[in-house]
Amino acid sequence: MFTKILIANRGEIACRVIKTARKMGIATVAVYSEADKDALFVEMADEAVCIGPAASKESYLVADKIIAACKQTGAQAVHPGYGFLSENAEFSRRLEEEGIKFIGPKHYSIAKMGDKIESKKLAIEAGVNTIPGYNDAIAGPDEAVEIARKIGYPVMIKASAGGGGKGLRVAYNDAEAHEGFSSCVNEARNSFGDDRVFIEKYVLEPRHIEIQVLGDSHGNYVYLNERDCSIQRRHQKVIEEAPSPFVDPEMRKAMGEQAVALARAVNYESAGTVEFVVSGATKEFYFLEMNTRLQVEHPVTELITGLDLVEQMIRVAYGEKLPLTQADVQINGWAMECRINAEDPFRGFLPSTGRLVKFQPPAEVPGQVRVDTGVYDGGEISMFYDSMIAKLIVHGATREQAIARMRDALNGFVIRGISSNIPFQAALMQHPVFHSGIFDTGFIPKHYPTGFDASMVPHDDPALLVSVAAYVYRAFTDRSASISGQLQGHERLVGDHWMVIRLNKDGNENHPVTARPIPGGYHVEYKGEQYELKSDWKLGQSLFNGTCNGEPFTLQVERHKTKYSLFHWGTRADFMVMSARAAELLALMPEKLPPDLSKFLLSPMPGLLREVSVQVGQEVKAGEKLAVIEAMKMENILKAEQDCKVKKIVASAGGSLAVDEVIIEFE
Repeated sequence: MFTKILIANRGEIACRVIKTARKMGIATVAVYSEADKDALFVEMADEAVCIGPAASKESYLVADKIIAACKQTGAQAVHPGYGFLSENAEFSRRLEEEGIKFIGPKHYSIAKMGDKIESKKLAIEAGVNTIPGYNDAIAGPDEAVEIARKIGYPVMIKASAGGGGKGLRVAYNDAEAHEGFSSCVNEARNSFGDDRVFIEKYVLEPRHIEIQVLGDSHGNYVYLNERDCSIQRRHQKVIEEAPSPFVDPEMRKAMGEQAVALARAVNYESAGTVEFVVSGATKEFYFLEMNTRLQVEHPVTELITGLDLVEQMIRVAYGEKLPLTQADVQINGWAMECRINAEDPFRGFLPSTGRLVKFQPPAEVPGQVRVDTGVYDGGEISMFYDSMIAKLIVHGATREQAIARMRDALNGFVIRGISSNIPFQAALMQHPVFHSGIFDTGFIPKHYPTGFDASMVPHDDPALLVSVAAYVYRAFTDRSASISGQLQGHERLVGDHWMVIRLNKDGNENHPVTARPIPGGYHVEYKGEQYELKSDWKLGQSLFNGTCNGEPFTLQVERHKTKYSLFHWGTRADFMVMSARAAELLALMPEKLPPDLSKFLLSPMPGLLREVSVQVGQEVKAGEKLAVIEAMKMENILKAEQDCKVKKIVASAGGSLAVDEVIIEFE
């Protein structure tokens, strides 16, 4: 077996590979950019080599630097993770020439399957079902429109070298095809260095089902059942589960056998994934692409099969045979994964960067709850890389139990300092359509057509939230009054009668309560009902674990001077607690009006200003493109909300932007 391997990646997946290598007794080498010098994976590895500046094209995407690091440290093999060089055939070939093993498929397999146009032709030859479309590179946006008309809308415009939702657009008309082609080309060039784009028919009511395959150098192949990745936003996966609530045994066998046939056709060695789109109406399935690498969602397959896929990749690369046959592959229970991303669901899922003031994932429970992450409490979320900061994976005997465990785990996941998509994930876990298992890739745009806001979170138990707010404030005042040396009159803070004020944008709500101490907690009376809250919670703790009238619950508490924020099942509720008289006086305070920013185009996120599309004095119509911002490897187009005239260009293309920084001023 290898004695030392290098991980040509960063973040969560680098930590994941290091854990398996450590279990196998293999030493590890991390390569890192200057932006990642304090990252968790750098600390975890046995050795670490800096390979350049923050920009990926100057560090993680430079094969020469990674090969030099292998030679410097004596690493015998390279695990590429996913993204970066993981599906780069030239990189695999270079390693082979240098006598370094690539822990993944051979370069010729990557080349054949990494090109979506060529892979579709190979799939047809291998007898795999494929989608109707135009399978050659398209020269320009006008040709894209012409081809889309012939195929018939809607169509998918896709980068040949794309993946992870990048370089992909769905077009329903000529205008969307024209603009979508240009955006796909730009994203593909920036992300993959390959701007070829093709078009295929968009399957209605589509489900995204993928088959995990394993192959070795001895001609052995197995498929490890399916994963359902249909819950997507902007073609990027949000929730993955295994098995699929949609797939029956006959479909599983048919898809699995076609996936193996394709792997066999390209002499595939290692772990790979064959992705299919399945019509929800007809159950017909079509080949989408083959990802010649480990997938982000591989943990759900691991939990239902009991296999460590990273270990299998390492063993296959070393030349070992697969340890199982198709008859040995089982489905044990149900697994589900939520991608925890650094983005603000209440602001259109815009990227969120900065310092993790608090990062406290739920406790891992073997066989039930798993957290894969590459960050830590106090770490930094950079604008240079992907937005995913953790993967939360759960396992249960049934789908219902897996959902319940995921809800509880999300409820106990504390992230402060940046925004995360946890509230959105929590809302999805409670959506009745998701529970039904009958959905497709259009689930999110269909059920959240105008975006996501707090009113869309189904759980909101006012009695519990008000009672906990009273509990927290009473605990604070009790402690404050007991501290010696206070100014005279401070003890008057303590009392039984309070006004709990819930702070809302559309007007505050007043909730009179009484809160008196009892052994182990407080007795709260609210609207004539009695609530006994007991907990070992201490001031300053983020998680509040307790019971209400004997029923256990968990929520999160955050204090901001005189205000308290409570987080429960995706709901955030802000409160102030004070005397009834103080609440009366507060209601009389004048409100400060916000400044008028309607004459400015502000950056909605931190990022790089790629393009300013207008000039001073230009008359702009509503819907026209104003600027393009790139953040976390995604291109974001800013458009005019109304007719206007450009007065001043404030920011320059190529510069970095902060949130709400002025880009353009209008007359």
